[in-house]
Amino acid sequence: MSQQISGISSMATRQVLAQLVEDYERLSGHPVVIESVGGVAAAQRVQEGEPFDIVVLAADAIDRLAAAGRIDPDSRVDLARSGVAIAVAAGAPRPEVGTEAAVRDAILAARSIGYSTGPSGSHLTRLFERWGIAETIGPRLVQAPPGVPVGTLVARGDVELGFQQLSELIHLPGIDVIGALPPEVQIITVFSAAICTASRQKDASGALLSFLASSQANCAKLRHGMEPT
Repeated sequence: MSQQISGISSMATRQVLAQLVEDYERLSGHPVVIESVGGVAAAQRVQEGEPFDIVVLAADAIDRLAAAGRIDPDSRVDLARSGVAIAVAAGAPRPEVGTEAAVRDAILAARSIGYSTGPSGSHLTRLFERWGIAETIGPRLVQAPPGVPVGTLVARGDVELGFQQLSELIHLPGIDVIGALPPEVQIITVFSAAICTASRQKDASGALLSFLASSQANCAKLRHGMEPT
């Protein structure tokens, strides 16, 4: 039996990778296990030399791992693009979020706002500063712990309005996704994959990355709220 390919990813790609791994195992017969955790923790574990074969993270995190010599830069492939969406509890009133001004007004009106530790959270904090509302809404901001979807906080009533990658909100029970951030304030994160320098299965890992970046994977990416690159 083929040796198992091991990988680590951020939570944003957890669902799409679960489906694609299943598809790849069926097609190739090669077993794959990918652990999905908070993006900061995933990058740190690769940085510390934990022996994964592949890593899937936001492109800027892959850049940092390349600079540190923890991944093979020649193996890098871009997999998908993902934007930020907005959610409320299932059945709750849906504020207007079609324009930048409407999103700002919805945030100012919300009793609590949830955001993540990932790229979407960093983008939102910059937006709050730019809009001049960071101090006003500061006491109402709730950052989800690493690895915990913002939608989970929305579903259980901990926050009224939640912001995160669409791929992390799209299939969660107990919430309604009310729209994406409008184009003028949207941020698109590119998720990339690479072979770790610690890998002892570089050929097998390369074959897996080729599949993940191929057109065969496009339907799964779209189904899970991402756009193929």
